[in-house]
Amino acid sequence: MWRGGGQREDNATLIAMETKPEDNYGSITMDAPVQPRNRNVFSDGLTRVDFVLVWEEPLNSQKEEDAGVSSAHRQRREKFLNNLRRSGLLHEQREVLQTKTRICFVLLSAPWSVLCYYAEEISLRVPLQVVTTPIVNWSARLLSKLSLPNPLYQDVPNPPPDYYTCQFRANKLQRFLGSDNKETFFKTTQRHQVLYEILARTPYGSVKRGEVGIDRLLTEQVFTAAYPLHEGDFQLPTPPVPPESLGLRQILYAYWAKWSCYRRYQPLDHIREYFGEKIALYYAWLGFYTCWLLPASFLGTLIFLIGFWLVATDVPAKEVCDGGNSFMMCPLCNTCSHWNYSSICLTYKAGLLFDNGGTVFLSAFMSLWAVTFLEYWKRTCSALTHRWDCSEFQDIEERPRPEFTAMAPMTIRNPVTGAEEPYFPESKRLNRTLTGCMVIILMVVVVLMFLIAIILYRTIVRIIIYKSGNNFVSDSSGRIASITGSVLNLLVILMLSKVYTSLADILTRWEMHRTQSKYEDMFIFKVFIFQFVNFYSSPVYIAFFKGRFVGYPGNYNTLFGVRNEDCGAGGCLIELAQELLVIMVGKQLINNIQEFIIPKLKSWWQKRKISPRLKEVKKEKGEEAQKEDKEEVSPWEADYQLLVCEGLFSEYLEMVIQFGFITIFVAACPLAPLFALINNWVEIRLDAQKFVSEYRRPVVERAQGIGIWFSILQFITHIAVFSNAFLIAFTSSFLPRLYYGYTRDSTLSGFTNFTLATSPRNYSLQHQNTSCRYRSLRDENGKYLPEYFHLLAIRLTFVIVFEHVVFFIGGVIDMMVPDIPEEVEMKMKREHYMAKEALAENQTLGKTMIPAENEVLRQRGVKSSAPPQSDSPPPYLKKIPEEPDTPDNC
Repeated sequence: MWRGGGQREDNATLIAMETKPEDNYGSITMDAPVQPRNRNVFSDGLTRVDFVLVWEEPLNSQKEEDAGVSSAHRQRREKFLNNLRRSGLLHEQREVLQTKTRICFVLLSAPWSVLCYYAEEISLRVPLQVVTTPIVNWSARLLSKLSLPNPLYQDVPNPPPDYYTCQFRANKLQRFLGSDNKETFFKTTQRHQVLYEILARTPYGSVKRGEVGIDRLLTEQVFTAAYPLHEGDFQLPTPPVPPESLGLRQILYAYWAKWSCYRRYQPLDHIREYFGEKIALYYAWLGFYTCWLLPASFLGTLIFLIGFWLVATDVPAKEVCDGGNSFMMCPLCNTCSHWNYSSICLTYKAGLLFDNGGTVFLSAFMSLWAVTFLEYWKRTCSALTHRWDCSEFQDIEERPRPEFTAMAPMTIRNPVTGAEEPYFPESKRLNRTLTGCMVIILMVVVVLMFLIAIILYRTIVRIIIYKSGNNFVSDSSGRIASITGSVLNLLVILMLSKVYTSLADILTRWEMHRTQSKYEDMFIFKVFIFQFVNFYSSPVYIAFFKGRFVGYPGNYNTLFGVRNEDCGAGGCLIELAQELLVIMVGKQLINNIQEFIIPKLKSWWQKRKISPRLKEVKKEKGEEAQKEDKEEVSPWEADYQLLVCEGLFSEYLEMVIQFGFITIFVAACPLAPLFALINNWVEIRLDAQKFVSEYRRPVVERAQGIGIWFSILQFITHIAVFSNAFLIAFTSSFLPRLYYGYTRDSTLSGFTNFTLATSPRNYSLQHQNTSCRYRSLRDENGKYLPEYFHLLAIRLTFVIVFEHVVFFIGGVIDMMVPDIPEEVEMKMKREHYMAKEALAENQTLGKTMIPAENEVLRQRGVKSSAPPQSDSPPPYLKKIPEEPDTPDNC
């Protein structure tokens, strides 16, 4: 989504000192006639629940000991909760009794004073003024100029306003928009960020041993879950209500997750408002990528259809089909017999659908398409990240991973802070990293071994089927062996993917990376390297190696005593197209089925496992009472029954592998972009449904882009240029046809005979003086003809010219297309100016804590452990004393 419209004169007040109802920050349901009741509150009905901690305990104390629930877990939990109270958080505990377990929920809420302190600490951005410039999509702008209706547009209610923002400063509170309403000043997602920051910083034992943070407590199973709450139910109310009255989760379900929204723009601002910038940027990239697939799929489908016309008018195809017995071909295997070239008439014509002059244009187009796609994504990403306040995002110093702090063998004093920090020697990490690289190489060798096994499988199956005696089956032996080999290869690929992903996770943990970002980057790198070889090794073999080392009649090369595999009767390109369709489309179908069925089965099992209480109620009170009790299930209990969000790694990996298929091998399969487009339409809805209705709400993460995946896409783009060049030069028949038409006959009459060589005399004598033909440019002695070397020079020249032209045009596009749009640069300058004006005055606004806050809380009946206001620092500013090293802390 791009910023559109011209630059308008902004005569608005520089700093809005009043909060208008329509500019209310932090609430996206402005001017709603009916607001749904907020159930995410404490028992007083007013204090908001910002985060929930959960643990389970067996009801029977004897079973508790048998289950391994040690007293150390209870002590760590109590110390952690006590430290949270001393940090100024409000808390309330609830219990749910089941038949065998007790589920304990701790509801946490951050008062205003804590929110203000941590908002400065983690550099949250708050609004200065509403942006009046409209947000217009480039396609909407184009259709508007053409006076055409926009079928992609949908009117999503309650769009979150766009603001000029700057970093929060408590002593400049009155300068910010919406500061008079402290309940809605901080957005819900910002409150989640503050709570998670406190949970990640709070110790529960010895700080020197790294006993800090909720992440490690979850790893050690002291707590079973920690999550922010969803905002109400996703299901739409049964009596229809005005769209403006819907909650944000309901809006996302109705205007994004439903299948009927497949042809509509995604409500990216709503997604960002609910799930945060990192998830919103993924869907922005996926939607942008899907839109760019439209021209690629249209052109690929058009070239495929043009192939039907080329087949009907192709002279070499007529020569093959009308050849009769004029071309007697040599056997394709040691036990096979001679065959007529005219018998592959249909296969030869089918190959022309994928191998024609249009595929050369499509290959060049897709190479430039990939370069241009990445350049324009950078522009879109810069516009989105600035609008979402992430363009100048500098994350706080990243904390060590819980596993790192727990397993680091030693500590070292930080030269800046002077504190003892866990440390792992760099020399040992280097050795472990090198060992991990050796494991990657070993797994790549395993992939190649499976590839060789499948090659042998195809050869052996072809021989077995040919000897079966059934004429119809024997004639199709090569095709059957090729198709079954492709399906078997897909199953091997999926199996190895599961095994290696688990292995890569173990290796990356073992390498002891200090921060989560380094761990994720190394994990992504390992998995991508393996998946690149795993998914692309078979297509690369078919495209560039199969049939190249066969030899010639009388001098065939062998592998483990078996004659080297030759291309099928229709050539290697149609086999490559078949392999791509089986692997790419088959993988997409399996993944979509898994994403549709498995989350529903997991969700059903999760609810069945932790909801026996409802079954007991059903027996005692009947159906009516059960329905009422189900309606009264608390939000924290309902969210606990949902699945844990699995993150975006698998989603990105699937799309990146798909991007490789449609760019690296598009010369062999013009329909690949079309299948990718259809898959992505389905993928967006499946992922949206998972996030809205099946996953617990993830903690908001900020991001400036799609991370290391962008570098991987650039790598694939460069590989695609070389791959397409070599495909056209060495696998396609485009250059041989061009060479023959230029040097011999422009009508291509006689081209079929030109491409076929005659078997040597010694081979003919061994086969009853019967000479045969085979595809090659050799003389009767098996030596290469001069035309072979002429054509080889042309092929190499084409590769060099093709990649130089594509890279040159790509470089020109890179220079002509700025990474940041002009209107975004103007807005950034405007925002910097406004922030400077807003925070320049050295004015003290007094205390930021709400007066008599504790009195208000006591009136609400909420327990607060924060002491009365005094001249002493607030509790969350005090350093929590480190617990003594006792055996209980171990």
